[in-house]
Amino acid sequence: MKTLYKTHGKDFIILNLTDPQIGNDDWIENRRSRAILEYTLKELIERTHPDLITVTGDIAWAGQTDAYRFFAEFIDAFGIPWAPVWGNHDTQDGYEYIDMIADMYLEFDNILYEKGDPAFGNGNYIIKIEEDGRVVHGVFMIDSHSGSKFINEEGVECDDWGKVIPEQIEWYKTECNKLKEEGCNDTSMFMHIPITAYRTVWNAAYKTGLVENTRMITLEESYTDKFWNEGYTDSFGVFYEGVCCCQGDDGVFGAMKECGTTRHIVAGHDHINNFVINYEGIKFIYGTKIGEGCYWRPFLNGGTVLTVTENGITDVHHEYVDVSQFLE
Repeated sequence: MKTLYKTHGKDFIILNLTDPQIGNDDWIENRRSRAILEYTLKELIERTHPDLITVTGDIAWAGQTDAYRFFAEFIDAFGIPWAPVWGNHDTQDGYEYIDMIADMYLEFDNILYEKGDPAFGNGNYIIKIEEDGRVVHGVFMIDSHSGSKFINEEGVECDDWGKVIPEQIEWYKTECNKLKEEGCNDTSMFMHIPITAYRTVWNAAYKTGLVENTRMITLEESYTDKFWNEGYTDSFGVFYEGVCCCQGDDGVFGAMKECGTTRHIVAGHDHINNFVINYEGIKFIYGTKIGEGCYWRPFLNGGTVLTVTENGITDVHHEYVDVSQFLE
């Protein structure tokens, strides 16, 4: 468990990046994808002055070792603590490969990554944020794995998206209780693949008749109350593709409610979703994607900013970076 220190009277800023997903060839000099990524991150850092940078997975593509190294060299050079979790494309070649990448990453000066218990993945760890000797916030970094299985209605085993497994949930609950004992009553959870409750949240928040037509909503309109149900008008952000999560209830939302301290959850994976919806006291956040890797919408390029005060996280917003100059 790593600890960062918040200055008394000054906000602590977390900048989340998600799904850069560029390969070895993208790091060749003068490639557009590299230029967009580098420009965007520099702009985000200049605007937000983060104290911590989190990365919610799909850094590159499994097997593209140079891309992982180049990304780490680039982000580490800013001298800001950074903390990644893996996405399904990072781990799709298996845990021996990602363990090798993790060893390489651990050689960098500013990374906070920890492998965690190998019994339930690679990269389950906690970052404590302290102010004046008190833990004001705890950040849970969670491995959502590359895939899982489910049994369909015909009783056939089928492939599914990755998910948080029961052993991780028990670890999370145990560690939440430990943080409570240290006086910490505010935590967040960062992972790549969204938990199944994101589907419930989406259906609850959008007005009837819009759930299947959310591609019609512009980014600007999403910041008004035009499309949100009563009780969700403080929501914002778009939903341009489905929630790509596992079938059935993974149990994470129930554990979060039981623990009572996790009021923010951040996921990536679905590149053209970036809604932020408060559901039963928990903000469900899709991080805004950085760069054009794999697929994107240029107007959704940027990062997500979470502000930590002495009372925990008090604000979430997306920071958009215009890269139209690279697309001409």
